Amino acid sequence: MFLHNNPKHNTAADIVKIRKSTKSHVSTSLKALENKGLIERIQSARNKKHIEIVILNKAESIIKDGMKAQKEFAKNALDGLTEEEKYMCMVVFNKICANADAYLKKYAEGENEKSFLL
Repeated sequence: MFLHNNPKHNTAADIVKIRKSTKSHVSTSLKALENKGLIERIQSARNKKHIEIVILNKAESIIKDGMKAQKEFAKNALDGLTEEEKYMCMVVFNKICANADAYLKKYAEGENEKSFLL
């Protein structure tokens, strides 16, 4: 679903960066999708290290089901909220994500090394 919803972010490095997943988890997941014939990895002719991930036609029904599940979940999760309340949820969620991103960036830079050791 990530690849479908984010077509411009179609490399393993993009997935790791945006989803905050480990390289090993992304690699394992992509290998499983490739083995099932759902994706294909295409190496750039100009840069052999740049490998784009392409969703194959076989994945269409899975994507369709995934989109339906996402819409149904959002509908159920936001049931009974006014448009203003939905907007406020989005604003608060975006702030939480920004805070998490800032923390992870500091952690990656080693600023939280001491707290990690405790």
